[in-house]
Amino acid sequence: MANVARDTFVVGLSNAHAMEVQARELMERQSERLDEYPEVKAKVVAHLQETNEQLKRLERCLEACGENSSSLKDTTQSVMANMQAMAHSVAGDEILKNTFANNAFENFEIAAYKSLLALCGAAGVAEAKDLLETSLQEEQRMAAWIDSNVEKVTMEYLAHQRQAA
Repeated sequence: MANVARDTFVVGLSNAHAMEVQARELMERQSERLDEYPEVKAKVVAHLQETNEQLKRLERCLEACGENSSSLKDTTQSVMANMQAMAHSVAGDEILKNTFANNAFENFEIAAYKSLLALCGAAGVAEAKDLLETSLQEEQRMAAWIDSNVEKVTMEYLAHQRQAA
């Protein structure tokens, strides 16, 4: 049972690493296009820094298990993130689409970290718990910020549309 749990944990870590690579790519592309929304841009840039630290934490967890991240998964997620960012960039309501997608993505990340935390004990890697808990808390803060700002971003978008009309 411990091997199954450990194997599941390692696959989860690898998946989480690819997920954070995707998040990093999305935020890098989004931050380039957020000049009209300075508060959102500042939050995205700050979370991008957290994401880079999350990647390092996941790499430490993988190394502690004698594993590395999956280049194939990381590359695939990177390409997907850039395609999503490109698709949203041509939309007139890009900021809204990004806000909705980011809200969903943050909650996906929260679930992934909760799953990894649930596996720590059974996988025999209790030392990973603090690292994963820190990342979970960062994702929860970002998700809460996005959720509490959907209406504000929507109204800012509306104001920009009215000015342009």
